[in-house]
Amino acid sequence: MKTMVTMPGTGLEVSALGYGVAGFGTHVKGADADRLLAAFVDGGGNLVDTAHCYAYWLEGGLGASERELGACLSRLGVRDRVIVATKGGHPDGGAAYPKPDMYISAAVIASDLDESLERLGLDSVDLYYLHRDDPRVPAAEVIEILNVEVGRGRVRYLGASNWAVSRIAVANAHAAAHGLRGLVVSQVQWSLAVPTWTIGPDPTIRYVTPSDAAWHVASGVPIAAYSATANGYFAGVGHESGSFASPENELRCARAVELAGRIGCTPTQVALAWLLHQEPTVVPLFSTVSVDHLSEAMGATEVALSAEGVEWLAREE
Repeated sequence: MKTMVTMPGTGLEVSALGYGVAGFGTHVKGADADRLLAAFVDGGGNLVDTAHCYAYWLEGGLGASERELGACLSRLGVRDRVIVATKGGHPDGGAAYPKPDMYISAAVIASDLDESLERLGLDSVDLYYLHRDDPRVPAAEVIEILNVEVGRGRVRYLGASNWAVSRIAVANAHAAAHGLRGLVVSQVQWSLAVPTWTIGPDPTIRYVTPSDAAWHVASGVPIAAYSATANGYFAGVGHESGSFASPENELRCARAVELAGRIGCTPTQVALAWLLHQEPTVVPLFSTVSVDHLSEAMGATEVALSAEGVEWLAREE
């Protein structure tokens, strides 16, 4: 299987799997964080994903992920081997993460990026996502705002997180018509297990639907799939409660366990490999603070599934 993915229309060659480091600076720090990042890079990984808001939900966590990632890059001397992705433009999170009502604006994005770059210790990031959408702001206006930061040299390429494909299409049509950078990747939830929550009106979190997947195939815009392991569901976590607890997912998990036993890997590796075998280009994102679990996830790139196996894993009956 491919170990690297070319993002169309960019100079970015990213690893087939990306590492989400939301737990850096809170759950793991210093030498322990260094070991994780070094294991990822030495294992062939290069796409590292964080965000301006991480991890505001923990006491003292706001900004910790970006600061620790920046410190790791410096201590290990691997900046030139890593594609750094971060996100801004997140709605209000209460007292721990106060934001104005119009959280997607030139001023908010510039401020978020100022802080992200300072925390990371970088002059620019390779990939900058808007963390959420705000349908009150025209997609064309969003593209214009983001391209100001591209022009300032603070961002190389742009992405959208939790955006509807219809909004990405409008944004990219405007970019193409005006010679601007468009959205080169969509970060959205996708896994072999289907979430039990309902996609609501923007700005909410979103997961990939069959029609979304078809749009990505037609457009060529790749997907960076977050929660790609369904929060540990295929390792036996969250079967009785949580975002993936359902009879449908119990069946999918049982099939992953059966297939893993037949081909000699783990159910989690099967679930990640299922994403890697989808027709739209998918870069699954995983998150862990365990070197063993990191190695397990990265081993999914060596798992070959047949077309029949891919279809069987997600078959409804």
